[in-house]
Amino acid sequence: MTALIFDCDGVLADTERYGHLPAFNQTFAEFGLPVRWSEEEYGRKLAIGGGKERMRSLLTPDFVAAAGLPTDPEGQAEAVAAWHRRKTEIYKAMVQAGKLPARPGIARIVEEAHDAGWPLAVASTSAEPSVRAVVEHDVGEERAHDFTVLAGDVVPHKKPAPDIYQLTLERLGLTPRQAVVVEDSQNGLEAAKAAGIPCVVTVNGYTADEDFTGAAFVVDSLGDPGSAPITVLANDSPARPGPYVTLADLAAVSEGDTR
Repeated sequence: MTALIFDCDGVLADTERYGHLPAFNQTFAEFGLPVRWSEEEYGRKLAIGGGKERMRSLLTPDFVAAAGLPTDPEGQAEAVAAWHRRKTEIYKAMVQAGKLPARPGIARIVEEAHDAGWPLAVASTSAEPSVRAVVEHDVGEERAHDFTVLAGDVVPHKKPAPDIYQLTLERLGLTPRQAVVVEDSQNGLEAAKAAGIPCVVTVNGYTADEDFTGAAFVVDSLGDPGSAPITVLANDSPARPGPYVTLADLAAVSEGDTR
């Protein structure tokens, strides 16, 4: 048995640039906070796993004073939680409005995996309501019910720590070699590697220049028949992807040894 485990943001949809970033900035505006993240600055924030954690990184003494925020840890935690709840609401509305279409190949490979009896899962540092909204939009409500979704604060340490993938394997009752992870970032790859799970990477605009040493193979997308062929950026696996990634390619990654 092979399980197919997806990261969410940047893998299922191009959510960071067109979803999370504008949702963060709208939240900052609604709360009257003196910050707006540019695309470049937000790219740097992506090194921090988790939305609340990215918001918490704002809490320098100068920012706290300028925003008139509480100075005690409990008050600051309450403020960040309120910001994050509102940001999640804004983001979910964007997903449900169809503003974040699925990346190429996602719906196809999910259907193929389901038909082959592969367990399906999503392991993400994002808030669970946001992740479920993306899954339902990308693969449909019926197929979304087949996913095990582990997201947000279900583990003590977020990527690049392996906790989320170790918990996913535990929930699925599988060993690391009985799964394949699809990631888009170095943090995600490092988490999968530390959990011992083979990992395929589909890069996006924010992650294309990151170091993906140890990935089974790296592509610009999973691709679809009849669309422009994918670009294979690196391959250190038995798989030989053609114009698009197939379920056989993912099975080869799980069954073979990557160096």
